[in-house]
Amino acid sequence: MLKAILFDISGVLHVDKRPVPGAVETVARLQSDGIPVHFVTNTSRSTSQAIFNNLQKMGFEVRQEDIFTAPVAVKQVCEQRGLRPYFLIHPDLEAEFEDINQQQPNAVVLADAADRFDYAHLNKAFSLLINGAPLLGIGRNRYFKSGGQLQLDAGPFIEALEYAADIQAEILGKPAAGFFHAAVTSLGCEPEEVLMIGDDVEADVIGAMEAGLQACLVRTGKYLPGDENKAGLAAVADSVADAIRDVFYQSRETAET
Repeated sequence: MLKAILFDISGVLHVDKRPVPGAVETVARLQSDGIPVHFVTNTSRSTSQAIFNNLQKMGFEVRQEDIFTAPVAVKQVCEQRGLRPYFLIHPDLEAEFEDINQQQPNAVVLADAADRFDYAHLNKAFSLLINGAPLLGIGRNRYFKSGGQLQLDAGPFIEALEYAADIQAEILGKPAAGFFHAAVTSLGCEPEEVLMIGDDVEADVIGAMEAGLQACLVRTGKYLPGDENKAGLAAVADSVADAIRDVFYQSRETAET
């Protein structure tokens, strides 16, 4: 039986910081019913503190410890392994890593870097990689939606550096199974007891199912017509409110009868 929820944030709960209709009320209902929920994201243009603040401003009653971000996972790995990364990241994310030693880099961390994805920055990362530095990626997302338009995410640039340096990046956000399992463990559940709700058919839905979770694709955010054909056995809903009503609660009612 489904016992807990993992929510992707951007594109599922809000689009351009405007709550998806019914999303605030849906999260509140789950919390009122005592359903464990966590919020998981590869977002790499905001610190975890900024994400928490924005969710609260939009009306979501969340706890900061319930937010799992790929940048925080990367930071933990850097600290555990004693890495001194060269960060090719968005300026708005720099505060997340300000206490990490970045002198004489021996690793590369790559996320959505926006206008920093130019030849000079990419070539500096390449030079480190070709000399043996590992490449840590904050997700392999191909694109995201902002301002009503799809925009390139970090995935294409990670693959370009992998090809150029003939290496394999270590991905520490979605769709990496370890990222999903860490979130599931913190919920006190088994993977099959958790429903992942996302708008990215590859990173959210397929990644979750390959990690043993159940998943639901919503037709908001970066969803494109035809994505449901890629989602396999995943549930599909028009919005997060529909996903909770028609997939999560209906599944629990069926299991209880």
